[in-house]
Amino acid sequence: EKKIRDFSISIIFLTKGKVKRLRQAKEEAMAETDQYRMQRDEEFRQKQAKIMGSQSNILEEIEVQTLGKIKELHASYSKSMESVINELLSIVCDVKPEIHVNYRLTN
Repeated sequence: EKKIRDFSISIIFLTKGKVKRLRQAKEEAMAETDQYRMQRDEEFRQKQAKIMGSQSNILEEIEVQTLGKIKELHASYSKSMESVINELLSIVCDVKPEIHVNYRLTN
């Protein structure tokens, strides 16, 4: 009877120790997975920031090019406007009656 009691007490202590070691191992594993997850999240954020940063640089370049093109077109317009209007007015106002080359006299 005493042997059985000692044996059952030793089994209880062994299982308590095992349970304690299992809990500790579980906590360590959870801590490792949390740390790994945080590391991967940080890497993802860095890559995302890098990609978004490069996209914003491209957008800025496109904006600069567009504004340059608009300024170029305005300068060309200002330079050509007067000569084009004068040429158009001379064509409209200076009427020179001519017979068209395809006109046939029918008499």
